[in-house]
Amino acid sequence: MENQNHSSSSINIPNKRYFTIGEASKICDVKAHVLRYWESEFNDLEPIKRKGNRRYYQQKDIILVLQIKDLLQNRGFTIDGARNMITKNQVKTEFSTNNHSIDQIRQDLESILSILKK
Repeated sequence: MENQNHSSSSINIPNKRYFTIGEASKICDVKAHVLRYWESEFNDLEPIKRKGNRRYYQQKDIILVLQIKDLLQNRGFTIDGARNMITKNQVKTEFSTNNHSIDQIRQDLESILSILKK
């Protein structure tokens, strides 16, 4: 059986500004209805809503969903416990988001460099 312990740094988040709920669902391996439920439970999870109430997740939202998933599914927290952990670790989350962004930029630059070397 595949190891379910994924950290946000081990999952490759495409370099896009916005993701639909379907794309976010696939990246995070969480069903869309679960994402909508988590939005109601976690105040920090606020995807942008546009025409027709369509949700658009940003990279910071994807990273937060991955953290919520880890807390609930891998570490055994309840919704309240996960909410408290996320609230307490808000500074750590911002640091993690910045680290992930830097890693993503590094990967993109390396791929550009390899293309230029050809």
